[in-house]
Amino acid sequence: MLTAEQILAAQKANVETLFGLTTKAFEGVEKLVELNLTASRAALAEAAETTQTVLSVKDAQELLALQAALFQPLAEKTSAYSRHLYDISTTTGAEFTKAFEGQFADVQKKFLAVVDNAAKNAPAGSETAVAVFKSAVAAGNNALESVQKAVKQATDVAEANFNAVATTAVNASKGTTAKAKRAA
Repeated sequence: MLTAEQILAAQKANVETLFGLTTKAFEGVEKLVELNLTASRAALAEAAETTQTVLSVKDAQELLALQAALFQPLAEKTSAYSRHLYDISTTTGAEFTKAFEGQFADVQKKFLAVVDNAAKNAPAGSETAVAVFKSAVAAGNNALESVQKAVKQATDVAEANFNAVATTAVNASKGTTAKAKRAA
């Protein structure tokens, strides 16, 4: 049986976790806003510089060379922005996952203590029912651990795929830029 102190301590821990997660969420939003402001400032400065350069172009061939020169840095900047965005989201998500896993482990431990206590105080002749219940709890825990491992593996695969796509996109832009420069 839970005491009033245990219930109060659990509620206090839940409130602390909630405020901690809220703080992490705001930190993620702040990083996102900072990234977008930095990217916007850079884009505005580059747009002004590019406009001045385009206005000083004397012929079509020079314009094609300029266009080719601008394509690769744009692809690299887009890739870098996407990478920063991905890092912010995975870091924030990892904080939430860590908090939820910690909370779940604590709840699981308390639940198993209640089950053990109930098993000790079970009436005579209910050993089979208690054993079946404990077996079901263990099977549920094993299934949950398997799901957590599968999610972790899927996350790792998604990150590897993201990195591969980003690298391929930058390399493709380098090849396109080189071809365009040769053609110009």
